[in-house]
Amino acid sequence: MEPLTWTGALGTFLNPIFTVTLLSLALAVVGYLVLNFIENAQLAFGGPTSPPQQMQNSAVLLTTILPLVVLTLLLTAIYLLAGIVLPYGAAGIVGELGVRMLPVWIALAATFYLSITYKRRLGLYGKLFDSPIGMIGFMIVMFWVFTAIFVEMNLILTHDPLAQVSGMKNKLPGTPLRGAEDGDYAHYLLGGDNLARDVFSRVVKGSQVVLIIAPAATLFAFMVGITLGLPAGYFGGKLDTVISFMANLVLAFPVILLFFLLVTPEIRAAGIQIPGTDYIWRVPTILASILFLFPLVFFVVLFDSRYFTEPAKRNLYVGLTVLIGGYIYLGMAWDADPFGIISIDGGVLIVFVSVVFVNSPTVFRIVRGLVLDIKTRDYVAAGQTRGEGPWYIMLWEILPNARGPLIVDFCLRIGYTTILLGTLGFFGLGLSSESPDWGTTINSGRRLLSVFPHPAIVPAIALMSLVLGLNLLADGLREESLKD
Repeated sequence: MEPLTWTGALGTFLNPIFTVTLLSLALAVVGYLVLNFIENAQLAFGGPTSPPQQMQNSAVLLTTILPLVVLTLLLTAIYLLAGIVLPYGAAGIVGELGVRMLPVWIALAATFYLSITYKRRLGLYGKLFDSPIGMIGFMIVMFWVFTAIFVEMNLILTHDPLAQVSGMKNKLPGTPLRGAEDGDYAHYLLGGDNLARDVFSRVVKGSQVVLIIAPAATLFAFMVGITLGLPAGYFGGKLDTVISFMANLVLAFPVILLFFLLVTPEIRAAGIQIPGTDYIWRVPTILASILFLFPLVFFVVLFDSRYFTEPAKRNLYVGLTVLIGGYIYLGMAWDADPFGIISIDGGVLIVFVSVVFVNSPTVFRIVRGLVLDIKTRDYVAAGQTRGEGPWYIMLWEILPNARGPLIVDFCLRIGYTTILLGTLGFFGLGLSSESPDWGTTINSGRRLLSVFPHPAIVPAIALMSLVLGLNLLADGLREESLKD
């Protein structure tokens, strides 16, 4: 079987059109920016108030850019989707990648259609679709979210991410699979790495690792930061002083250095031996047993303060929270789930708790600052006048009005956590060396970067795109939240 080229037979006539379109678009954008700069300079230095010829030319260029953008997107869609109707390989590597990602394209199209149709009923999420930057960021993030979901359903993978195939070591993108049998995918679409594993399958599988650890660990960090930040800002005094001192103590360490200290094998092996037993309380378990209590405390106090005057509902919700939350807590923190459903690998656990430990003080400071500002508002004073309890005011009056900045920071913090996970994987810390997470994949490919760049470049682009999407999404959310 012949190797695949990037665009196959389709590129014979489509590549020249795409190249001309891209060049035209680039020239139009540069021309518009130059003329716009000249117009602004004329106005700044007291130029003519009536539109000069440059303004007319700038307007013409602006109306030219939009059709060129639409044409570029249309040609890109043809590259990606032509493989659906053309014979296998005729659309090249790009076309076959588009076919493999077809469930993702369908899910994205359905999500955008429904979201735009009902955006006026969807609150801040719906307003996101009024922001072009927010929409682009949301699209990139959801691309990877849907990729992780469909990888779990085995609808995207072409090969086993851990399988090594003889003769496929460091093979270029589009190389035919040596010794392929019936039912095997015929090519390594993005080539093979230094251990003869499929780069494409490892990258899409790696999205699961990133999108499970980063958002979940960030959410736990927010639970810790909110649970401590609300009372510190609301009550102040010695409580605020003590918690702020502890937060500043953690923040005094450089983030990367603190991460490295927490995930090193020596720290993971260290612990406290329980007197009279052979059991050693390891550092990951110590951190997990403390930090994982905060979500449980948060929800118990949340329901207790809300339904304090309705004992039946309060007892039901608090009881369910303690029962379900305690079960999850035992499985995650102590690996003591009696049914064996909830369990976290030791390498994943130390990375998880390290993210929570490092991010919690920053979230605490943000929440504390917001509470110090919001608690002076009139509606807080009205709640106090009605005789509402302090926890009710904190959780049901102050916290909802702080959601805008917290949601924006949550998106940004997932991006920072993604970078940190990639950094840890790059240095071989935390996760297993065979893990398909992007940092580990980049690390395994960097050794031959000058000769075979594809094993490292592909996961690096994936990591960059997810972080970029999260940052754009946060910008869009910030822009729309300011309009409230």
